[in-house]
Amino acid sequence: MGDLIRGADPSATEKSGFDASRISEVKAWLSTQFDSVGKDVPEFEYTPRSIAHLHSLATISQAKTQAAAIVASDFRQKAVEYRSQAARIREILENVGLAQDSLSSNVVGSAQVLANVANLLNIRDTELSSFLVAMGDISLRKTGVEEKRAKVQKESKILLDYTRKAIARLTYLKRTLAQLEDDVAPCEAQMENWKTNLAIMVSKERQYLQQYSNYKAILNRVGYTPDISHGVLVEMAEHRKELEKKTKPILDTLRSYQDLPPDKALAALAIEDKKRQFAAAEKYLEDVLQSALDVTE
Repeated sequence: MGDLIRGADPSATEKSGFDASRISEVKAWLSTQFDSVGKDVPEFEYTPRSIAHLHSLATISQAKTQAAAIVASDFRQKAVEYRSQAARIREILENVGLAQDSLSSNVVGSAQVLANVANLLNIRDTELSSFLVAMGDISLRKTGVEEKRAKVQKESKILLDYTRKAIARLTYLKRTLAQLEDDVAPCEAQMENWKTNLAIMVSKERQYLQQYSNYKAILNRVGYTPDISHGVLVEMAEHRKELEKKTKPILDTLRSYQDLPPDKALAALAIEDKKRQFAAAEKYLEDVLQSALDVTE
């Protein structure tokens, strides 16, 4: 073992901070392990990391070896007890004439089956009560397993139903997606058409607003007011017609005077008379129009 730590003297070990006790434990453990298989310990460099790892492995290995030795000792003791008990039972059976050699093959087979059943039921004796208790325990476990199986089958059925519904919904969504993808091109074309129409409508709106402003300016210029409604205009037209009916005979009379011989005095009187009648008619027309406007207000 002196060749294992070639170039690593005690002073270097202390300088590097190695734990000497751990190194000795690791060396002893490695020697034990490799000597048990008839091989030499390979050369390697002792570093803090390797020493820590090997010491951990050695501690675990020793603990497991000790535990295995305890279990093996217990098993050996139990085997000795079982052998002594088997010898005692064999002696008792031979004394009562029930030795295995003296029994028939059927009895031996039945006993073997009984032993196998006892091992299967994990019982330590062949008493009927033990078999009944073991069978009852198996029945309870079987019932529990059947209940769990029924519950699992029910849950599986529910999950299967959910899966079918999910598959149907997925199929519907795929069909809907395909339909929407087919409708994309027509909808885009319609949207482009709507955009074009919207631009035209915006242009028309600006044009109509400009025309409205122009017409409003014209109406303001000619003196139009909201008081002049369609009903007022209709009423004024009717009054105009009545005035035309009243002034028509006067105009006809004036035209007939144009055919008379020239008499300045008579003509002057007639003209003055017609002027008064005409002025009276105009005054009546103004009064009618003013009264119509006052009624509207």
